[in-house]
Amino acid sequence: MSLCAECFNNGDHTGHDFNMFRSQAGGACDCGDGNVMRESGFCRRHRLRTGENVPSIPRDLLLMSEMVLPHFILCIIQYLRDGYIEADTSTERDLQKVLQQLEPQISFLEELTKMGGAMRTVLTKILTNQQTFKELSMGQEENLYAKKNYDKYLSALQNSGLVSVEEKVQGATADVTGGAEGGAGAMEDQDAGQSVGQRKRVKLSSSTKDPCIIESLKHKCFLEELLFWTIKYEFPQKMVTFLLNMLPDQDYKITFTKTFVQHYAFIMKTLMKSHESDTMSNRIVHISVQLFSNEELARHVTEECQLLDIMVTVLLYMMESCLIKSELQDEENSRHVVVNCSEALLKNNTYWPLVSDFINILSHQSVAKKFLEDHSLLMLWMSFVSFFQGMNLNKRELNEHVEFESQTYYAAFAAELEACAQPMWGLLTHCKVKETQEYSKTVVRYCLETLQIWFDAIGFIDEPAPNQVTFHLPLHRYYAMFLSKAVRCQGLDLDSLLPDQEMLMKIMVHPLQIQASLSEIHSNMWVRNGLQIKGQAMTYVQSHFCNSMIDPDIYLLQVCASRLDPDYFISSVFERFKVVDLLTMASQHQNAVLDSEQERPMLEGALTFLVILTSLRVHLGMTDDEILRGEMVSQLCMNDRTHSALLDLIPENPNPKSGIVPGSCSFEDMLSAVADFKAPVFEPGGSMQQGMYTPKAEVWEKEFDPIMVVLRTVYRRDVQSAMDRYSAFLKQAGIHTGNPWPPYKERTALHPCYKGLIKLLHCKTLHIVIFTLLYKIWMDHPNMSEHVLCMVLYLIELGLDNQVQDNKEDEEPCIEEHCHDSWFPGTNLLSNLHHVINFVRVRVPETAPEVKREAPPSTSTEASSYGQVKGSSNLREAQVFSLVAERRRKFQEIINRSNTEATQVVRPKSSSTRWVPPGTPPQLVTEILEIRESMLSLLIKLHQKLSSKQNSLSPSWLEEMDMSRHTHGDGITAIERILTKAATRSCQIKRSIQDICGKVCPPVPPKKNSPADKKTMDKEERRLRARERQQKLLAEFASRQKSFMETAMDVVLGHRCQSKEAKKLPTSDEEHIYAADTCGVAHDVRLTLMQRFFKDSSCLQSVSIGWDGGVYVQTCGHTLHIDCHKSYMESLRNDQVLQGFSVDKGEFTCPLCRQFANSVLPCRPGRGTEAGSWHTPTNKKTLVLVKEVEDLQEKLGSFQTESNLSKEMELVIKDVKNTTQKKYMDYGKNPGSPDNDFLFMYSVARTNLELELVHRGGNLCSGGASASAKRSCLNQLFHVLAMHMRLYSIDSAYNPWTKLTQVTQVREADSQLSTYGFDEERPEVPMLFRDVPSLLIIFVLTMPQPLRKEHFICVVKMLYNLQFTQAVAAVSAKFSPEERQAWSTSGALKKNVINAETSFEVLLSHVICELSKDKSVYKVNTEETSMLNSGVWSPQSIEFSLQQFCLPFLRLSCLLQHHLYGDNLTGCLEEEEFTSLAVCLGLLPSAPQPANIVHSGSCLRWAVSAFGLVTQWCAEVTGLSQMQAEQSLTLLVQEPQWTAPRLLQLPDNYNIIFQYYHRKACTACKKVPKDPALCLVCGAFVCLKGVCCKQQGICECVLHSQHCGAATGIFLLINASVIIIIRGHRFCLWGSVYLDAHGEEDRDLRRGKPLFLCAERYRVLEQQWGSHTFDHINKRWGPHYNGL
Repeated sequence: MSLCAECFNNGDHTGHDFNMFRSQAGGACDCGDGNVMRESGFCRRHRLRTGENVPSIPRDLLLMSEMVLPHFILCIIQYLRDGYIEADTSTERDLQKVLQQLEPQISFLEELTKMGGAMRTVLTKILTNQQTFKELSMGQEENLYAKKNYDKYLSALQNSGLVSVEEKVQGATADVTGGAEGGAGAMEDQDAGQSVGQRKRVKLSSSTKDPCIIESLKHKCFLEELLFWTIKYEFPQKMVTFLLNMLPDQDYKITFTKTFVQHYAFIMKTLMKSHESDTMSNRIVHISVQLFSNEELARHVTEECQLLDIMVTVLLYMMESCLIKSELQDEENSRHVVVNCSEALLKNNTYWPLVSDFINILSHQSVAKKFLEDHSLLMLWMSFVSFFQGMNLNKRELNEHVEFESQTYYAAFAAELEACAQPMWGLLTHCKVKETQEYSKTVVRYCLETLQIWFDAIGFIDEPAPNQVTFHLPLHRYYAMFLSKAVRCQGLDLDSLLPDQEMLMKIMVHPLQIQASLSEIHSNMWVRNGLQIKGQAMTYVQSHFCNSMIDPDIYLLQVCASRLDPDYFISSVFERFKVVDLLTMASQHQNAVLDSEQERPMLEGALTFLVILTSLRVHLGMTDDEILRGEMVSQLCMNDRTHSALLDLIPENPNPKSGIVPGSCSFEDMLSAVADFKAPVFEPGGSMQQGMYTPKAEVWEKEFDPIMVVLRTVYRRDVQSAMDRYSAFLKQAGIHTGNPWPPYKERTALHPCYKGLIKLLHCKTLHIVIFTLLYKIWMDHPNMSEHVLCMVLYLIELGLDNQVQDNKEDEEPCIEEHCHDSWFPGTNLLSNLHHVINFVRVRVPETAPEVKREAPPSTSTEASSYGQVKGSSNLREAQVFSLVAERRRKFQEIINRSNTEATQVVRPKSSSTRWVPPGTPPQLVTEILEIRESMLSLLIKLHQKLSSKQNSLSPSWLEEMDMSRHTHGDGITAIERILTKAATRSCQIKRSIQDICGKVCPPVPPKKNSPADKKTMDKEERRLRARERQQKLLAEFASRQKSFMETAMDVVLGHRCQSKEAKKLPTSDEEHIYAADTCGVAHDVRLTLMQRFFKDSSCLQSVSIGWDGGVYVQTCGHTLHIDCHKSYMESLRNDQVLQGFSVDKGEFTCPLCRQFANSVLPCRPGRGTEAGSWHTPTNKKTLVLVKEVEDLQEKLGSFQTESNLSKEMELVIKDVKNTTQKKYMDYGKNPGSPDNDFLFMYSVARTNLELELVHRGGNLCSGGASASAKRSCLNQLFHVLAMHMRLYSIDSAYNPWTKLTQVTQVREADSQLSTYGFDEERPEVPMLFRDVPSLLIIFVLTMPQPLRKEHFICVVKMLYNLQFTQAVAAVSAKFSPEERQAWSTSGALKKNVINAETSFEVLLSHVICELSKDKSVYKVNTEETSMLNSGVWSPQSIEFSLQQFCLPFLRLSCLLQHHLYGDNLTGCLEEEEFTSLAVCLGLLPSAPQPANIVHSGSCLRWAVSAFGLVTQWCAEVTGLSQMQAEQSLTLLVQEPQWTAPRLLQLPDNYNIIFQYYHRKACTACKKVPKDPALCLVCGAFVCLKGVCCKQQGICECVLHSQHCGAATGIFLLINASVIIIIRGHRFCLWGSVYLDAHGEEDRDLRRGKPLFLCAERYRVLEQQWGSHTFDHINKRWGPHYNGL
């Protein structure tokens, strides 16, 4: 069911699960259709039932359309006929052309359908009226054009049936003999075996009453012909939309559906010819899903038009086109045909639209029942399924590696899943209750028949062909799944559905072959077949396939095992796994089929398979809930999983996840029962985690099932991962500290039908194998492993837990006992456990250690060998199971035969081994071994061996046993658990155990120092050495000097605003973002104004730039030698592998911490030696210091001679300039002038100081080092900048220092300035307009380094005076004229008080007075200002304003002092920040008590008369002849306070953004972009990768990132919900800040779940933006080549 966005948003969906998807090709909305959904679910509009009681439309209103439309439609059809050219000559382009011409006409029809029901009724009448069609279609006699078109149409119709016209003529005779075996496709003249092309067609089942799909089509109305051309032209989008839009009309719906079915064969033919089959498939399904999802309609068409017959026949015909001869088993004489997986039909999934329709109609119960009742149809379907049986056969390469790895295997898996398994699951859903028994019986019967036909066709007798495997056995799987369903849900008896024993043996062979091959593939025996064979093994068990492939196979084997002779079954398993030769008591053997390194993995594989076979209960009695729980636990144990990954990993069909099945536990409930949710977090490295589910502790403790994990792992490493997590849990919970073994898990009870499976665990063959393996492990024979022992113990324990109930009847008569008890007396494991075996006869190579011993005399009675076991086999039995007896005898002869000389002699009994010439296989000799052990005694000895203690079990240990601690642990625990279980089940065993433990145990064979121990020792040693090396390196690095840094363009500062709130992202047309209040804009306006009126060089010293794009320098803090850096860069240049940064642009990663860098910063040697002298404070008078500073400024820096260091310093500046885009460097009137350079240099310093402030949260209250301080290298940067700045001396006439500290005599020239032409010499920028922090940096950088601290403090004090005066002036400008008057007079009264110069009131009145002179600045429109400040100014509010105005300057000065002199920053409360900073800078002697009532004026330290200086500064402003008062005022009133930069505020629900922006047209090109993106800094809407908005080859996102962020851009991709970061020439995917309810991203909106803003992630994004750490935290960068 699908809804359009509008109906969806108007409905109520609380508590519903839904996905939103973008429909690629239109579609119909189901809202309002009562057949599809309940009325309560309709949206608001459809719930109103607008369709009822509609008055009928006046007849004459529609007359016109009824007259015109038939001709209009005919015109379209004539067009289509005329444009059609036969397929072989036509090209795609020709068809497209015709369609383009028709575009307006079809659009017109589409418009008509939107006019509503009345118009649709008219259209339906015309389209379905046969009379009109007859009259118009032929064309009138005299119209030649129409006649010609009609002939074209007839020829196009000719081959529209399944059988082409030519074939019909030939086939008329052949049809009589057609279709052997009920339509499996007979073959003729198979001489070359490949002439499959000349086969007759499949003979249709007799029930196909409707020949219409075989014959050519005949059209009776316009609708039919329209559909015909729609198909012929490969479903043009417009036509499809028109045909779908008509569906609300019921009459039309029925006629159209019938027409569609009638054209079904033609659709298939066109689809197979099409070059664009993908697009076409989508469009076909768009139509068919609308028609066939409606059960009423589907049933109607099935009854009226034989829909099922048509579908099955069409599918059969389709697959027939690509059959080849099967090479499985008997290549020469095989009569079986299979599909060829390398054909386009399968490779491109061309069949899927038809298969998906078939699956769709089978989901309707009424249709499915019809299918299951129609036997001829079922038979046809089985022959269809058998085309896939044995496809994609793999043959093992034994000599060379295969040259070409075919990738067809995925096509084969997809075909089996979609064409066979999916319809099977569809049918199974209708076989759930007792009443449907008959259906299952029928299907099972036909499966067996078809299987029998298949066995005959491939010539199968009893042994599978060696070195071949096919993973595709759909017939077996149909049989298995219907069996399972019949027993589980329909109460049928298993035996009534099973064939005879011989057939069961045949059925078991191929699934068993697959299990053995899986093991071979993992043992690298198929390695010459290339990687694809591993791919097949993985796909076979992968979550989407496992329940249709490996699960039915294992279930089928379980059924066979429960009904066949257990000895036969067990011996078959070991034979298929090729490990028969290995199962000998001898220490050496020869193996004809395996290399020695493959023996161990194959043996482990065989045992693991047996454990899975005997312990898996998925189809043998588990309920759906238990299965779901088991699947979920096994997936969670391998790894923590996200919700969507879990949904994907849990096999779909037997237990639908949606939880619709009544009585089943829903997915969500089950998940919360077994797992805990871990909310999405951030790891320290910055990588973002998604919301994960992790198993609860009790799940690890009670439910972890390693067997299920092994069955479900695609990669072997997942098993290891599950075990590691398990052992970590045990350690943490304090249950077990060592290396635990996989825990043994109790199983669900078996369904009574499958009780026979337990016999496997109680058969002598298995016991002999177990005994042999225990003995071999105890004797340290080669190729044994812990895993082998683990599986052997698992089997013993399974046997103990699953006893055979009614032994008495099963026991064979006593006569037989004699031949059987040669090994064990009976079949019961319990009684066999303590049975002692004394002698065993083995065949061994002469070289084996066993050969040299004398045989004990008493062999005759006790000695036994495998050879004898079946020697005198009972004749009666032999006749019944001749095959079994044969196999068993063969198995038992083989099991003790041996070959391949073993290289390692394990227990040398004598030293004089005979010499044999190397290379000749030794002779086999029969020897008799003395064993005298039972399985029990071997277990106890293994216990001693594992615990490496003699007498590890005391005789009385059983009594002291504590069972509870036995569930988790290692091998020792497992053996104790088995012994305990055995003892509790049988007193005899209990006695035996006590006897064996009581005897003094013989010495354990000497244990060689195992390689594993050696490995661990090596590891430790290596670790220690590595640690030492690391220490040394670090010590060395500490003594090196030269720091890596990254210079990066920065624009964060420019985006600061005055308001604290982040700006909102507009999500409707009414909302907008205005950028006028940002810091960058404010500074731009200021500079432009100044440049209009003042001297350029002076302007460029009065401001800082870099607000819109400055250079930020940060370092990772590691240092190395200059030479080392050079050689490192060389090595990077030669190493082409490292992408992600470009070495040619000077980029590299720090060799220590791999942080991205693009420059190195020289460290001045010998820092800190003379620190003492220039740190000490002195008591010089202010005036003295002022004079010293002036002298220092005159002195030009003494330059060192050219040295490495100075060269490096120049390089750094070059790097800094290279990072900067040109437009951010040239602000002056004449580009490239030294003034410009000067401005740029000191602005770099300013930018870095300001940014550090931002990182510290905008103030210095927290004190101390911040996170950014670690990355700060301001000290080194200052030295480099200072060296460059000293190239520019400040002309002493214009030196601002003099204006700060001296009252100068007004020169004559100045006063007459107005008389000269303004252009000749513009005035300097008045001091009151200048940016004080900029001046501070200029002074510091132009004075000789290192600067003494007293001089620094002196500069700060003088500048503070200026800053304070600016503050006073700015405040005064905000007064109303009356207030100004009042303050002026009140201040003037206090002018002669002692501390008048430090009182703000006096200074305020002085400033007001001075600024009112001449061209008074206050002459501005007073209404505006008074509007702005309605409040009254009190002394407190003025004091507060002044402090706020001066704070930014104090903060920067403090930071600078901190970096230059290493002074500590003290923390304080926000209210006390001003005081704290003033004390720190020496403006205040010490903090007064209480700290918050400091007056800003008290920090003033004037060098000369305050009033004189202030008067001079004010005069500069009032004396400006050219400036307007408003402009002066703007420059006076600066805004020094900015809040921290923020990204836009996003809405909580992603859908809001998506709905508004994904249809929004781009502002530049006016089109709706294919990939729209949003800038999160300024809200700009841009086209990602859009060619439409390219400029000079650069796409819009990259361009925008340069304008908006100086090459750093943060964009939200609307259609993908992810954020990309652009940095210069690189970009990376950052991730998403929108997560679903389970804390997961939904990249590309594939899952379509509702997404919500994750505030935490957004904060991290903002923080990375602000602190410039994108480069370090995000690792996956790639070049974007300007294409974003």
